[in-house]
Amino acid sequence: MAHRPGKEILQTRRVFVVILALGLFAMAARNVVDPDVWWHLKTGQLTLANHAVFRTDPYSFTRAGQPWVNHEWLFDVLLFALYRAGGWGPLIVIFAGIIAASFMLVFLRCAGRPYIAGIVTLWAALASAPLWGVRPQMISLLLASAVLVLRDRAEADARLWWWMVPMMLLWVNLHAEYALGIALLAAFLAGDALDAMFGFTTWPKAVPRLRRLAVVLLACVAVVPLNPYGLKMYSYPLATLRSTSMQRYIVEWFSPDFHKASYLPLLLFLLASLAAVALSGRFVDSGRSADGTKTRPGELLLLCAAIFAALLSVRHIPIYLLVAAPPLSAAMESWRLSRASGLRVQSQAAPAPGKSVLNAGLLAVCLCLAVLRVRDVISHQPQAESRSFPAGAVSFLRAHPPNGPTFNSYDWGGYFIWKLYPQQRVFIDGRADVYGDTFLEQYAHTLNATDNWREPLQRWQISTVVVPPDTPLLAALRANRSWKTVYADGRAVVVCRLP
Repeated sequence: MAHRPGKEILQTRRVFVVILALGLFAMAARNVVDPDVWWHLKTGQLTLANHAVFRTDPYSFTRAGQPWVNHEWLFDVLLFALYRAGGWGPLIVIFAGIIAASFMLVFLRCAGRPYIAGIVTLWAALASAPLWGVRPQMISLLLASAVLVLRDRAEADARLWWWMVPMMLLWVNLHAEYALGIALLAAFLAGDALDAMFGFTTWPKAVPRLRRLAVVLLACVAVVPLNPYGLKMYSYPLATLRSTSMQRYIVEWFSPDFHKASYLPLLLFLLASLAAVALSGRFVDSGRSADGTKTRPGELLLLCAAIFAALLSVRHIPIYLLVAAPPLSAAMESWRLSRASGLRVQSQAAPAPGKSVLNAGLLAVCLCLAVLRVRDVISHQPQAESRSFPAGAVSFLRAHPPNGPTFNSYDWGGYFIWKLYPQQRVFIDGRADVYGDTFLEQYAHTLNATDNWREPLQRWQISTVVVPPDTPLLAALRANRSWKTVYADGRAVVVCRLP
């Protein structure tokens, strides 16, 4: 039987795609160290036990009974169900798969040769990796990536847009970042109108598309109240974005600091995008073609909005990369084609007889490495927990329960909820929306021993303080003979007020 080079080449590309997916999966497998995962677990546990969602705060003594919109209730339930089924292993594996799938969808949207698309996809993944973890934002990342794929596929079949409605119904019950899906639809609608205004398409062709998009957008907005908190989910995302304290004190709401090495891949990605424009003289249309077509106004609008969001807050960096990776890949492919246009295309050499064996061996090695990586991450979860959270201090507090309320670090509140609730309640935890701007400001002053930092300790009759060793509050309390250190390790210090 004659050898078929085309089939061999296709097999090699398939192996490359599988290896890319395995590489992304291995990159995404990491220990569970997000400070909020703990209260998510506890909330999922109690929601399943009580067969009802929370509507008031049960965890803190500072906000006890205050309204709480737990917009992530379904995520919490699923998270605890996975944890109950197999501990940390299923959580690490499932979320690594979610992250890998998000960027494999990016790869599918990239134009040109798979090797160029693969490099750009890996680059985008590396630039967003500091934001990865077992957290609800990763589900929003996957859903946002799916929306962008849906947009590309809907060009051939506009009926696919209706998948947005059930997707939005699921999204609004998983995470308040459902608003991103609404914003993307609005950007698509505005972009298509701009394309028609600037002559990139005709109005007779654009109007039916605009009408369908507008109806789908209204339908998605209409299903938002179909959640346990009803109409409150309309205003919740806006309240979060308007919170000045969250933007001032919570790291993931900061703008990216390009002096830090972790943001270097993002900086290089931004510069590469600019360089691609300069070298090619044009951008291509979001990966849907590599023929040198100029960027449509709608694509430019989406890209500029994504850049603005990423530079405003590191939380939005992964979304920017979902949007920006396909245009960069397409521009690189366009530039490659322009460089190769004057070269004579040579006939393809017959593949080596052992190429299939080599591909199979390479695939097996990558699979083994990915499995070993995941096993190593899972086995080191206890050590990662001890390095990131005050495990020793929690053991001490269990053995020596405080005589009164405890002041704790913001990042440790969720851990205390998982380990100590209901015997002990927290001063503060990662649910910044529950505490509000004024309370967060007061907490920051107390933690940093600035302004009227003693007032919250007195008002809440704090008897115990648990904070990191380098906290200014700890130094201020140690200078006061009314406080005594009762426990200390490299991670946390516990001080108690003397009777």
